[in-house]
Amino acid sequence: MIDAHHHIWLQKDLPWLLGPEQPRIFGPYGAIKRDYLVEEYIDDLKRTGITKSVYVQANWPTDLYENEVAWVQSVADQSGWPHAIVGYADFTTGDVRPQLDRLKKYPLMRGIRQQLHWHEKPLYRFASANDLCTSETLQDNIRRLSDYDWVFELQVFSSQMHDAVNLVQSCPDVTFILTHAGMLEDLSDEGVEQWRTGMKALASCPNVCSKLSGFGTFVHKNDPSFIAKMIEETVSMFSAHRCLFGSNFPIEKLWTSYDDLFAAFQRGAGHLSPEDQQAIFNDTAARLYRI
Repeated sequence: MIDAHHHIWLQKDLPWLLGPEQPRIFGPYGAIKRDYLVEEYIDDLKRTGITKSVYVQANWPTDLYENEVAWVQSVADQSGWPHAIVGYADFTTGDVRPQLDRLKKYPLMRGIRQQLHWHEKPLYRFASANDLCTSETLQDNIRRLSDYDWVFELQVFSSQMHDAVNLVQSCPDVTFILTHAGMLEDLSDEGVEQWRTGMKALASCPNVCSKLSGFGTFVHKNDPSFIAKMIEETVSMFSAHRCLFGSNFPIEKLWTSYDDLFAAFQRGAGHLSPEDQQAIFNDTAARLYRI
């Protein structure tokens, strides 16, 4: 089984992480504002049966994007974990290829995440603008990923999904992995319906898959019933063979253990066939990240 979304943090060599907490969508994070090295991660999942993992970029300063990948590759070389790396590049620059060329020498590179999510609430806002998905420069640069056989990790809110459809349709040879199943943050009837409409539109694009992850981000707890509902709805739109599990550790460590989180996901997918569960917890990630 594969964890398709985790982060390893190393503070002692990253002094910019040592300052005061900044507001985050997942709430106070003092408990995890420390070293989270691969040894602790492996210990966290040792009872789950997970045998492989994918590291997803953890927002190092953007000018150090290669340093991040180089360090994670060195960790993998020494420990055997992780088994694939998703790095960072800036697709808003004129030509992203020099950045991608710097990263392609690292054997575990499998994709890029540049977070495009923007929200009316400043606390939820990460991207510099709401309409980056429609940028011709960004679209032209993301199309370059097909030359590297890399995926693009798409992180947007439901209000941006219409533009995200435009983006993925403009890059038919690139596989997009929708982070956190579209980041449902508004649980009102209207908010859920907006999310559902956007998700159906993205699911209609054959080059989009959805990551089942980060479901505690806005509720700040491990909620098995919410996880089950998110799995049920997302799988009904994308099919299990276009869905994959991700732990989002150590963020979710703020309110739960890896054992309890993974158990909630397994229960939430328990109504699916063994074949579909195998797809969600192993086969989709193995295919997309080539591990």
